[in-house]
Order: sequence, then C-alpha cells, then structure tokens
Amino acid sequence: MAKYEVNPAAVEYARKLIDGRQYVLDSDWGASQPDADAQNAYLANHGWDEYGAWHLGLTDGANEETKARHAFVYGDFRRVHRTGLIACVYRASEWRHKDVELAAHDLLQLLDAKAGIS
Repeated sequence: MAKYEVNPAAVEYARKLIDGRQYVLDSDWGASQPDADAQNAYLANHGWDEYGAWHLGLTDGANEETKARHAFVYGDFRRVHRTGLIACVYRASEWRHKDVELAAHDLLQLLDAKAGIS
C-alpha cells in the first residue's frame, strides 16, 4: 500500500480558500471531483505547483511532477468542496493515513466554523 505525507502547500491553500469563502457546502462529490480531462486541462494551464495545491497528500517515493505524486483532491480547481474534504477524511481514515486524515479533518472543521455549521 502506498504511503502518503501531508502536502503543506495544499493545506495552506485550502485554508486561504476557506478564509476567502471560496467553498461549496453541498455537492455530489462523485460528480464534482475533477476527472482526468479536467486534471489535464488544469495542468496544461497552471503547472504542477498549482495542481499539487489541490491535493492534501503526497505519495512517498513517487516522482515529482506526476499525477501519481498527488493524492486526496479536495476541490474542483476553483473552490473547496465540503464533500471533498469529507471524502479525504474518509479515505485517509479507511487506509490508515492518519496525518492526511487529521489535516482534512482540521480543514473540515475550519470550513464548518467559517460557514456557521454547528
């Protein structure tokens, strides 16, 4: 099983988006998460650093500047999705990637507080 480390740049970027109220509270994450075509288009226009900022996990041992390096996407390349953060918490928890799970959980709590969800 792959191992992941938290991507600090993604955590910082997600916090910035949440603070700027750039989020979606209710969405169907299965329909909202970027598919391969959306990922390729974003990469072509923005590059690897910006692409990586949308992924809370970095795959240990994967080559830099590859999609395999980036895991746990939390938004649609425009806004944070609450359901995307929930999916990150769930998947990281399921596969015992505790640091990524906790980072996603903390971002979810921040989003909920900013949105007034109790």
